[in-house]
Amino acid sequence: MRTLDLREAADFLKLHHEEVRRRARAGIIPGAKLGKRWGFIEDDLAAYMRSLYAQPRQALQVGHKENYLCHSSNAVKRGGLISPHQAASALDALLKLKTKPRLKSSTIS
Repeated sequence: MRTLDLREAADFLKLHHEEVRRRARAGIIPGAKLGKRWGFIEDDLAAYMRSLYAQPRQALQVGHKENYLCHSSNAVKRGGLISPHQAASALDALLKLKTKPRLKSSTIS
């Protein structure tokens, strides 16, 4: 396990030393203040860099079962006995105001 000072950590991360200090103070980069100086462990910095890698994406797996992965946060499961259009028209019918039929005005002369 190798320890690094602020400048060595900045060189390792390819960042400016003030940026490393700011991120370490905020708790974004793993490090410790040792007296008046910052100390970093090289393995922790490597793990921090690995955590920034893009996550591999999986393709949508569609099958007959409902076991599939969907990474969309607003995915809506469709299907069943009623289509979305039928459900909307049924809802409109339930919400429609009921009115009494108007009486015809008749005048006798």
